[in-house]
Amino acid sequence: MKYFSTRGGIEPVSFEDAVIMGQGRDGGLLLPESVPDLSGEMDAFAALGYQDLAVELLRAFTDIPDAVLRDLVSHSYATFDDPEVVPLKKLDALYILELFHGPTLAFKDLALQFLGNLFESILVQRGGELNIVTATSGDTGSAAIYGARGRAAMRIFVLHPHRRVSRSQELQMTTVLDENVHNIAIEGTFDDCQAIVKSMFNDLEFKDAHSLGSANSINWARVLAQVVYYVFASLRVRRESGADRVRVAVPTGNFGNIFAGYLAVRLGAPIAKLVLATNENDILSRFFNSGEYSLGEVHATISPSMDIQVSSNFERYLYYVVGEDTARVSELMEEFKRNGSIRVDPSAGGDLFVAGSGSTEATLATIRDVYEKESYLLDPHSAVGVDVAGRFLDADEPMICLATAHPAKFGEAIRDAVGDDVAHHPGLDALSERENRMDVLPADEDAVKNFIAGKVGI
Repeated sequence: MKYFSTRGGIEPVSFEDAVIMGQGRDGGLLLPESVPDLSGEMDAFAALGYQDLAVELLRAFTDIPDAVLRDLVSHSYATFDDPEVVPLKKLDALYILELFHGPTLAFKDLALQFLGNLFESILVQRGGELNIVTATSGDTGSAAIYGARGRAAMRIFVLHPHRRVSRSQELQMTTVLDENVHNIAIEGTFDDCQAIVKSMFNDLEFKDAHSLGSANSINWARVLAQVVYYVFASLRVRRESGADRVRVAVPTGNFGNIFAGYLAVRLGAPIAKLVLATNENDILSRFFNSGEYSLGEVHATISPSMDIQVSSNFERYLYYVVGEDTARVSELMEEFKRNGSIRVDPSAGGDLFVAGSGSTEATLATIRDVYEKESYLLDPHSAVGVDVAGRFLDADEPMICLATAHPAKFGEAIRDAVGDDVAHHPGLDALSERENRMDVLPADEDAVKNFIAGKVGI
């Protein structure tokens, strides 16, 4: 399988080259030259456990030898605390897919444990080193750090918006003191962090000189690993419910998670609708309801991982919406860069997506209501998904809601919602006693470049 850029400016590359490259050298994002139709395999896939299913799906997109791939998958999910990796819980009319059983208690672990092992495997084969640079709105940072910490020939630099992530999210990053881990708190928003990282990757001289790689969802392997749980959950719920197809509600800000769902549908997963849920930072829900993709002010909310206005993975979906026309994608992204706004007919992508946004008040009410009725705690991001999912229920198509983080990561919001300090996890509770380290920098690309160059020694 070869990979190309959404903007058409690079020659096709192998899977491993795509992983190391991260972002296309023309500024675009990488996609496979084709998405295989595996619909005829879905009945057989339904009998597989999570790790075996992951091997089958990843094999279709990679050139990794089978024995190596199985070893990578086995090591990646051995640290998860549930034997099913992503257990399903039935709550009244909904299924909750728990994606937070990895080492940092967030769905990002499902991709970043795999990506860390994959990076190491490639470096062992090829030699050299890799300096991973990643922006985070909360959970990507700690998951990427836990995937890279202590690994030979790798350093990781994580940019997060200073004082705009939860305290638990911050401590999960800053208490990791391995010499190859560097936490950078940017005096700005996540969009500032993301813009700095993207600009550095577009500076090819700097990128090449400092061997930069990405663990953000601009990296194709991140998205690919997330496809697995959509296929796994949709097949399990179809079998349990007897329905032909299901719906999946996805809280999202950067469009990476739900784009993985879109790919799962293209592969043949029995998913009828993807319910896109945003908080007050609603650039994505506005697009799917109006066709306008336009910047707005970033609002700080109790679901900070979704406090995003520029959704980096939207470009991948845009490629399919405009008829797989790389020239048109380039035009539209240049227009967005100039004007902060573009218009595209969302119906050109079919009727798979429906979308809505949830307010802070509705999020708190959802957490409280589910806790009172089901004795089950949702974190604020998952609660946004459950709130919006309620608007798109269908008796013939069961609804799966993605639970993207452990509620203890957002204890203050849970306390505000239910009136009691009930969201705890021993691993998180212990963080406040640990030494922590980070460097605070302005939202300035040169300042970040100088910091990285100083640590790399070039």
